[in-house]
Order: sequence, then structure tokens, then C-alpha cells
Amino acid sequence: MTTTPTAGADPELTAVIPVYNEVGSLPQMHKELTAGLAQTGRSYEVIYINDGSSDGTTELLDKIASENPGVVGVVHFRRNFGKSPALNAGFELARGAIVLTLDADLQDDPAMIPDFVERIEAGADLVSGWKQRRHDPLGKTAPSKLFNAVVRKFSGVQLRDFNCGYKAYRRECIQELSVYGGFHRFLPVLAGHRGFRVEELVVNHRAREHGVSKYGVKRFFDGILDLLTVLMVTRYRTRPVHFFGIPGMISGFFGLSILTYLTIVKLAGGAIGTRPLLLLGVLLTLTAIQLIGVGLVGELLVRTTIKSSEVFSVRHTSGFLSRPQSLSPSLPPTPRADALEAADAEDTPAPPAVTPTQSPASP
Repeated sequence: MTTTPTAGADPELTAVIPVYNEVGSLPQMHKELTAGLAQTGRSYEVIYINDGSSDGTTELLDKIASENPGVVGVVHFRRNFGKSPALNAGFELARGAIVLTLDADLQDDPAMIPDFVERIEAGADLVSGWKQRRHDPLGKTAPSKLFNAVVRKFSGVQLRDFNCGYKAYRRECIQELSVYGGFHRFLPVLAGHRGFRVEELVVNHRAREHGVSKYGVKRFFDGILDLLTVLMVTRYRTRPVHFFGIPGMISGFFGLSILTYLTIVKLAGGAIGTRPLLLLGVLLTLTAIQLIGVGLVGELLVRTTIKSSEVFSVRHTSGFLSRPQSLSPSLPPTPRADALEAADAEDTPAPPAVTPTQSPASP
């Protein structure tokens, strides 16, 4: 079986590889990557996202693309935008039914690609790698363990390694995920919230041989702030008054309790004008009013901006709803729709969204 996509045909697998200053790792990485993809016996494409590299990675990626026409495509960012924008660009360009993501530093073992594909074909929508035995310094592993514990606690998704970039996705899954900011760490959380089946796979993690790590302790604090955003856009996207209202009610309870107590003291003849407790009671009460007010304003905004695709996710439909007009999930088309689409394609052939032979260079 050929392992390269033919002209006009979508590949079965897409590998999306964000790259930032990895010129030393790329030759071996590409060799192992193509070998791992070939082991699956399926057609594939490779999309490298050059995230503003400045060490010769740009020229090397263009060379790899020119040597692998029809298989390798490269996107060159004008500057370093980060891993989430890189993945987002790759997801938009990917054509495969199964999309894999790996880091370009050779720490992810491409030989495990068949294992990821097997788990997806067995029914999982997202398979996330777990670096059970990590070959990283303590300054990287300790914050990562703490971060993973916090995310498990607050998200409810019981993965042990959210930071692992080695993942496999069903195409329908990535089509419903928005990746921006630092959301690449929380894709399993976002997918789980949408009802997709998320699984974990122990991966072979290797020590870095070339270059230096791009991450440190700062990533932990960035991740905590991103976690708050994720909770807001998932658990509380359709009910912001609960996000703001709960702390508002707690603040209001203590504020009104303090003011009630001081009122009783005042009625009993005591002086309260100079007591700090009065300022605390007023502050807590005003904070409660503001929080609840923001929540109510959020509810008004949700009412006018929410889309049905944000409220639910459809796996498939059947019966007379096999081709609904009001829903937009990735549904299997009816035979009639397939025939019409094939006829249209013959009349006016359209080029694919992405041609793997393209390797646009930075201006």
C-alpha cells in the first residue's frame, strides 16, 4: 500500500509538527516521523509549522518540503507566536481523518504513531500521551506535576499529563476546538467538555539531544491563568452568573452579616463609626453587588451571542434527521448528497484547501 497521498485525494493521517529553533533535531525527526507514519500502512501528509525560528530551521524545512513533494508542507510564521497558534494553523490545514501532533525536539518517539492510530480507530476521539518516565530536569518536571494535579482537580478530566504534546485526534474533534493563547495544554479538557471520548496512552519519552528547552517555571503560572479561562469558556460559558454569582453570594453573606451585627451594636448604644469592621462589611457588600451585576451582564451577552454549536455537540443523527439543516456537526452524508457532491466536483473541480507540496516562505 502506498504511504503518500495521491493528487486530489485526502490523506488518511496528518502529522502537525510545531517547530521553533530545532535545526539540530529536524533531520532525524523527519526520518523517524515518516518511518512511524509508514508503519501504519496508511496515506499521510506532514505539516510543519515554523514558529518564527532564527537558527536555520527555515531553510532546512524548505529543503525537506522540496525533497518530499506531495507529502510535506511548511508554514512559516513571521515571528514566534507560540504553540497554540501553531497548532491552530496546522489544524486548519490538516486534511487527514486522524491528526497527530508531536514536538520536534525528538523527545516524542514517532515509533508509537501506530499505537495512537489504533486507539483512535478503536473508538477514542482524542488520545493524549503520558510521559510516565520523563527525562527532563527537576525544574521542568516538578512544576509540571503540580500543574497536572491542579488541572485534574478543577477540570474533572483524569489525565496524568496535560502538558504532553504527543496526541492524536479524530478530525471531528479538532473541528470543534478553538486553540489560542495557551489552550494547547487544555485540549483534552475542551474535548471532554464537548463530550468527546478522551483516553491516555503511556509514551516513550526520550532525553533531549539537541537545542534547549523552551519552557520553564513561568509556564506553570501561565497555565494557572489559562485554566481559569478554560473553566470560564467551558463550565460557565452559558451561565456566567454562576461563575461570578457564587463568590458574590459568599462575599454578600459575610458583608451583610457584619453589617447586621454592627446595626445591633448601634441600636444597643455602641459606637461603630470608627470601627474597621464597618469598612469591611461595606466593602464585602459592594463587592457582592459588583460580582452579581457582572454575572447578570454576562447573561445578557450570552443571550445575544451564544450559538447552538457552543451549547451542544452532535455525534450523529439517524432516521429522517440524517441530514438536518439546523445542525452543523460532522455527519455522514446521505447517498443522494454524495452523488450531488461528486457531480459538482466533476463539473467544477476545486483544489484542496491545502496542497502539501506548497512550502510558503516568509516574505
